[in-house]
Amino acid sequence: MPSHASGPFDVKLAPQEDKVGDPTVGRLSIDKQFHGDLEATSKGQMLTAGTDVKGSAGYVALERVTGTLRTPNGLRSGSFALQHTGTLTRGTPQLSVTVVPDSGTGQLVGLAGKMTINIVEGKHSYDFEYTLEAP
Repeated sequence: MPSHASGPFDVKLAPQEDKVGDPTVGRLSIDKQFHGDLEATSKGQMLTAGTDVKGSAGYVALERVTGTLRTPNGLRSGSFALQHTGTLTRGTPQLSVTVVPDSGTGQLVGLAGKMTINIVEGKHSYDFEYTLEAP
């Protein structure tokens, strides 16, 4: 049975200089601080693709999350990777954020799941549905 974790997070995206390739393709660094059931930091990279149509774009990203996860059996520490795939079709978003299989380390070995990101009035939060093998 899946468990749930939730809370707010802060994110900083910084454009990375890229003099090669198409100017509609961008690269950004990701720096996050998770709070709540997941007390962690993450670092990652994002690739974006813009279009000539307002409100349409796409992105992919990978990030490594390191910290502690409050589980039904207590706090578990370690790290794991998240993979993002997102599109915006004329203002309508679609986003998938999943744990990279077998990316868990430390007490998070065996972690699997998906994360939903919510943005309300500029504030970010997450809902993380996951399974974790018993230690």
